[in-house]
Amino acid sequence: MILKNMKLAVVFMFILFGAMNAFALDEGGAATAKQVVEKFQDELVAVMKDGKKLGYAGRYERLKEPVSNSHELTKIARIVVGREWEKLSEEQQQELVDVFSQLSIASYAHNFKDYSGESFVFDSEEQTTRGGVVIHSHLVIPGDKPVKFDYMLKEKGDSWRIINIIANGVSDLALKRSEYTTILQREGFDVLIAKINEKIDNYSKQ
Repeated sequence: MILKNMKLAVVFMFILFGAMNAFALDEGGAATAKQVVEKFQDELVAVMKDGKKLGYAGRYERLKEPVSNSHELTKIARIVVGREWEKLSEEQQQELVDVFSQLSIASYAHNFKDYSGESFVFDSEEQTTRGGVVIHSHLVIPGDKPVKFDYMLKEKGDSWRIINIIANGVSDLALKRSEYTTILQREGFDVLIAKINEKIDNYSKQ
């Protein structure tokens, strides 16, 4: 009887420690693409709930880290100027990344400014042929039509980062690429930076 109880205790300990180790690996492991998107969405909703109290400046500060941690801003900045990227100096490339990052945070701070019961709902996940992941979800807006969001992510190191967001079928990346490359080719780098800074300024005033 004692031997049987000891055996049961040993089995229980293996199960317990096995479960604990699995939990530890899950907790300490890299976030999946879905987790990256859902964490960012949760942080967006949290900022929306405090939106009026925070004001634009407060929302901007709160969103700096969430946007930087979930978006591959350097890659996005590079994609939106296409082949023009290689024509820029290292200093210009860094300046573009910095200003573009500010624009990304500013647009979220402006567009997600208040809360009236909105919530994000996960729809599905799919793998792309190039090793990426697309997370399909939608934003429920009480009294209005939902907004469909498709998040395209690529793996970076041991995590995933958003490289494009398609809202109701419209690609933010495609819109910016069309606009930015045209400005670079026709008016030059300084004009592009000035126009981006103007957008940031306009966001802060609306």
